[in-house]
Amino acid sequence: MPDLKAEFETATQEVQKLPKKPDDQTLLKLYAFYKQATVGNVSGPKPGFTDFVGRAKYDAWSKMKGMPTEKAMQEYVTLVAKLKGAV
Repeated sequence: MPDLKAEFETATQEVQKLPKKPDDQTLLKLYAFYKQATVGNVSGPKPGFTDFVGRAKYDAWSKMKGMPTEKAMQEYVTLVAKLKGAV
């Protein structure tokens, strides 16, 4: 777990240095994996219909419900590696 946590923290820094911005779907996946890894299952009220971005983020995160922290961290690290072209 300590190695995975270090990889996760490194990936969170590397994602901000990507040469090009990922598409919206990929950004939502990154957000959802990050939130699941750092906070756990989605909580709070679902944003209203007029908050399109907030609602999309909430929905993406809620799909991760029940995913263990370690798996969410690993998925995040794997996705960042793909975006960097390392996988």
